[in-house]
Amino acid sequence: MASQGGTRQPKYQRIADALKAAIRSGEYGPGDRVPGENDLMATYEVARMTARQALGVLQNEGLVEARRGAGVFVRSFRIRRRRGIQRLAQGQWGSGRSIWSADLDDRELVVDQIDVSEQKADNRIAGALGLSSGARVWVRSRRFVLEGKPVLFATSYLPSNIVADSAITRADTGPGGVYARLAELGHEPVHFREELRSRMPSADEAERLSLSPGTPVIHLVRTAFAEGGRPVEVNDMTLDSASYVLEYDFDA
Repeated sequence: MASQGGTRQPKYQRIADALKAAIRSGEYGPGDRVPGENDLMATYEVARMTARQALGVLQNEGLVEARRGAGVFVRSFRIRRRRGIQRLAQGQWGSGRSIWSADLDDRELVVDQIDVSEQKADNRIAGALGLSSGARVWVRSRRFVLEGKPVLFATSYLPSNIVADSAITRADTGPGGVYARLAELGHEPVHFREELRSRMPSADEAERLSLSPGTPVIHLVRTAFAEGGRPVEVNDMTLDSASYVLEYDFDA
């Protein structure tokens, strides 16, 4: 089939499109094995590299996952919808609910790794928090797992001169989390800024999130500001892009 401009799609792309159509139609459902390299070579009379590239397209788009020694299977994991506006509303954390609960349906998001420590801020974090270089900050690093799959790890940085000796320096911050505790300390977040970009993961990120080869990550950095524009938290997050839809819903 010719594409716009009269050029033809590469063979691997046409095979990938056919497989995607079969997945969308339900011919291959969640957890089903899709045709492997040998199957595709025989069906489409193509070289192994072409078949491998076709399957790679589906893996990169998060539709399938390769299981060593077993084949390639349609992903059964449901994509998580991250509701960027609702989760940060004061009515969410101010009422004692976790901001993460705004994104969930009937699934439990589990923190399986957490580390809390006081450190010297590097130049990037110090600048973002309006601190002098080397100022002390409390660092909260967490990895989040959904249905047994790591989907996100996040590292929050908060000025020590604000949060020292508070529940923020403990693993369990209590109802409403960090933002509720900041409000109790007189530094309630009133404004947020998020910056995001998509990129390929580092080797460490790929390992921590158990990413399939070729899967990009979403790098999202959120800064929370108190009244008067003072930054009170920087949260540096890395998300498995194949596990998330980022949703922003706001009035005109």
